[in-house]
Amino acid sequence: MGSGHDHDHGTSTASATALTRALVLTGGFLIVEVIAGILTNSLALLSDAAHMLTDTAGIAIALAAIKIGERPADSRRTFGYRRFEILAAALNSILLFLAAAYILYEAWRRLIEPSEIDSLPMLAVAFTGLLVNIAAMRILAPGKDVSLNVKGAYLEVWSDMLGSVGVMLAAIVIYLTEWTWVDAVVAVGIGLWVVPRTWKLFSETMNVLLEGVPDGIDLEAVATDLRTTPGVADIHDLHVWALTSNQPSLSVHIVLSDGADADVTRNAAAERLADRFHIEHVTIQTEKFDCRDGNEHHGLH
Repeated sequence: MGSGHDHDHGTSTASATALTRALVLTGGFLIVEVIAGILTNSLALLSDAAHMLTDTAGIAIALAAIKIGERPADSRRTFGYRRFEILAAALNSILLFLAAAYILYEAWRRLIEPSEIDSLPMLAVAFTGLLVNIAAMRILAPGKDVSLNVKGAYLEVWSDMLGSVGVMLAAIVIYLTEWTWVDAVVAVGIGLWVVPRTWKLFSETMNVLLEGVPDGIDLEAVATDLRTTPGVADIHDLHVWALTSNQPSLSVHIVLSDGADADVTRNAAAERLADRFHIEHVTIQTEKFDCRDGNEHHGLH
């Protein structure tokens, strides 16, 4: 009962527009940073480029997921393709883990065999990267709290922004002291910084894929509110999950009080769920008797 498809479509359109703009920014700068990292021989710059690569790939995957998710439901996939958003967010987190692992390995190798680094071009490119990341973050910020897909892209750009700051500091230190090992240390710092945030994103996507209760929804509060709805004697088989990051769903069996009207009670419960918990995709079965007792019951959907 209840929809929200218009709202979901509007959210998807806004997310797609933001992701497209961010993709153009990060994709363009990625080419510049890779070339500069090779020419300056800076691992910190290359590690930042690796993050920028995951940014670009992640944003491209996220954008593709939104486009696929807009496809209508069919006879094989009755919920449509919206869950592609979550699969894309999970893939983004895996890409970030792989990038962090590569950076840590390469930093260890560089500490054993230091190499010369051209610090001034390194500083200039890192500063440009900082500006690009700030611009991309501003584009993605409005959608990060309504879409795990956009949130994943935002976290990647955010971590890369911090990486650009680290590279700038490393370039300044190397220019002043010629301590080239600072380059590898900063690269390690960039790799370690992103891991806990990536794990949080991965945990959130796994919660959705495992159909866990969405963040921000208190299952006990939902159950209590349903039990106090006029006409409700008891509830059971309460389930709350999310098909995608901004689409919570609920199903429940409601046992009617004596004399309660099934339609009135069901509508009242649905309105409470929408108003108090912002859950609009609901399936409510009303019963005269608790179906778990094996007695006669009356189901209305």
